[in-house]
Amino acid sequence: MHLAVILKVTGILLTLFSFVLVLPVAVGALYGEHTYAPFGWGFGITLVTGLLLMLAGRGEHELRSGDGFMITVLFYLGLGLFGSIPLFLAEPVSAGFTDAAFESLSALTTTGATVIVGLDDLPRSILFYRQLLQWFGGMGIIVLAVAILPMLGIGGMQLYRAESPGPVKDNKLTPRITETAKALWYLYLGITLLCAMCYWLAGMTPFDALCHSFSTVAIGGFSTHDASLGYFDNPTIEAIAIVFMVIAGINFGLHFMVLNRKNPLLYTQDREVRAYLFVLAIVSIVVCSLLVRHPDSSASPFREGIFQAVSIATTTGFATTNFSIWPSVAPVILLFAAFAGGCAGSTAGGIKIIRVLLIYLQGSREIKRLIHPNGVFHVKLGQQKVPDRVIEAVWGFFSVYVIAFLTLVSLVMYISNLDFLTAFSAVGACLNNLGPGLGDVAENYAGLSAGVKWALMFAMLLGRLEIFTLLVLFTPAFWRR
Repeated sequence: MHLAVILKVTGILLTLFSFVLVLPVAVGALYGEHTYAPFGWGFGITLVTGLLLMLAGRGEHELRSGDGFMITVLFYLGLGLFGSIPLFLAEPVSAGFTDAAFESLSALTTTGATVIVGLDDLPRSILFYRQLLQWFGGMGIIVLAVAILPMLGIGGMQLYRAESPGPVKDNKLTPRITETAKALWYLYLGITLLCAMCYWLAGMTPFDALCHSFSTVAIGGFSTHDASLGYFDNPTIEAIAIVFMVIAGINFGLHFMVLNRKNPLLYTQDREVRAYLFVLAIVSIVVCSLLVRHPDSSASPFREGIFQAVSIATTTGFATTNFSIWPSVAPVILLFAAFAGGCAGSTAGGIKIIRVLLIYLQGSREIKRLIHPNGVFHVKLGQQKVPDRVIEAVWGFFSVYVIAFLTLVSLVMYISNLDFLTAFSAVGACLNNLGPGLGDVAENYAGLSAGVKWALMFAMLLGRLEIFTLLVLFTPAFWRR
């Protein structure tokens, strides 16, 4: 491990992030708000810290394999803490350090779990800042920085592999990693602007349209209103949200290939996308059928059922109603759907559909082996054989995921008096970067103790960094390199 270059790169990234804090100031000035101080302090503290870290690592340029894990974790953790400064200092928010850190990290990891109430009365600069954090976290600020670091004499492939979601991390859309990062961000920006335009044409104000496009494409779920998208009570807006949530839950690499080759049929040829859409359809049908069987639970069972099914299954977390009080098993089905999440390479959370699909195919292969002991069977995605190393990695991830989830549920129940449903759903919602849970965390997380909030912040990081990127730092072998 090369401490100097790690400090230098982390300092560069923090320095770049400090200038993001200028944007909310501009929004505040536009609406005549006096919120300069909290963002000014946040900008100054973050900038000075970043510059000091850069000076501490000056002269070092070589970023080796494994250093990316440390930088990724330090940056997400550091950005969560430094990003909390404006929320901590802003008087309208009235948040303690723990709550400010929770909100900031929840935004950065696109979890969408909030401890802030009274959103409708907050300054627009604060609301914009929350949404902006989610948008940057959606694709990964690390990937954005990868496009800039080579110009500073530092390679970025190690960072891309550490932050990039999914079981296969070596695929590049273009020959150079810098061009890959740029391609991803241009695509991400284009989809965001298109989403904002659609929201605006459907009846949102320009401010709400831009803010909600940030959280929709990032699959974050933060809103500028306490009632989330239910505030607008507009079927067209909900339909637009459904379309863009589905789009954001698909591998952005596949989006790039479709645009590059001008061939939309690539979506139908991708087995993960087909499985993803199948899961969304099944969950929607089941939830809608349950609501129809209980007519008193919803005035619009199909409208609310489909919207909440897509919102929760993609781990976005938008709400038009309190789904946690729906009858029968509907809330539990929605929560379990979030465990699968979206496609690898998307902004969605969860285990990822590709892993679920590979686990299913591996299970099918084992059944065939029981029936035909001497047979030779391969796991294939389409016509492509999946290497056994990938299958092993998927099972390893799933095993550690389950162990981490159960451990965190037990820890939360041990350090608090929460009931099992609340603890189970809170950890599941944070680990899957979903946001809303069941029980006491159905609406917000404000009532939880500080210890529980820090445990859930750890779960958010585990989920966003796909567990191993963070857990590898706790192994003695990493520090003996």
